Amino acid sequence: MFKEERDELKFDWNMIGNIGEGRPNLGNTMDVSVYRLMQFTLRDVLIKQFDAETADKIFYEAGRHAGKEFCKELITSKDDFNEFVVELQELLKKLKIGILRIEEADLESMAFKLTVAEDLDCSGLPASDETICTYDEGFISGLLSEYTGKNFSAKEVDCWCSGDRVCRFEARAVV
Repeated sequence: MFKEERDELKFDWNMIGNIGEGRPNLGNTMDVSVYRLMQFTLRDVLIKQFDAETADKIFYEAGRHAGKEFCKELITSKDDFNEFVVELQELLKKLKIGILRIEEADLESMAFKLTVAEDLDCSGLPASDETICTYDEGFISGLLSEYTGKNFSAKEVDCWCSGDRVCRFEARAVV
């Protein structure tokens, strides 16, 4: 299940396991620094083994896969866009991933601008000259792709690390 070689993605929500049974004392929460430790050391190894561009492609694709699975498993409002957004906002906040706000939504052209405040990946990091939320780009792409049935691309245009206090993304259907 975890170490077999394969050419296709085989994630199954059951791989997450029964956290209540496995962590009866510690539960399902942990410090954000531990998540970032895993994320940034993994990215560091990928850059060393390959390069930054390859690391970003892997993070984007992993985020995309996670976004699709998240939508399939956890989102119940599939028919109405406004209900979908409200449910997504509530879930992201409840799971302490971030606070989602839709700034622009053009359902006709399937183009969106959204922000995530208190982003799990970068809020509170020192300023730099780069946007770093590549996993989030993929996650948003996957969410919207799964929800709409169309292929989506998402790009971070503002980031906490580039001086903004929210991460801003533009997402659009790919024709």
